[in-house]
Amino acid sequence: MSISKHISYAESIRSEQAKRLGISNEPDAGQLVRMKLVAERVFESAREYFNVPIYISSFFRSDALNEALNGAPRSQHKKGEAIDMDCDVYGEITNKELFDYINENCYFDQLILENVSEDGTGGWVHVSYKKEGNRNEVLVMTKIDGKSIYTKL
Repeated sequence: MSISKHISYAESIRSEQAKRLGISNEPDAGQLVRMKLVAERVFESAREYFNVPIYISSFFRSDALNEALNGAPRSQHKKGEAIDMDCDVYGEITNKELFDYINENCYFDQLILENVSEDGTGGWVHVSYKKEGNRNEVLVMTKIDGKSIYTKL
């Protein structure tokens, strides 16, 4: 089964932490529908544009997995509406390039450039998409004294 043309089901639920802790990370039917939407509307647009692999560092998270990762209690990952991508893994494009493309070309709920250095590398890109009510909110997250600081753009 696949989530989209370039995302397998296994890739969308992969989590080393879930494996280590024996946590189930399987979405229900509604979460699966939302996962397919964010994959088609955002991920595939960027994947097709750059024509390079884009590593998915986090997609779906069950309640138990999100809690184990100290994720936000209302994380859109739990709903199947958010995906984290890290272009540094393959090195063909930077996370900043991916962020800029999504910001300029896609409709989304929230887009966050997380912990990315001045040269556009490091960190990751978080993006969420909802069937309705997308805010097109753009943020940059930096770490200051170990604390995550979010700044709106």
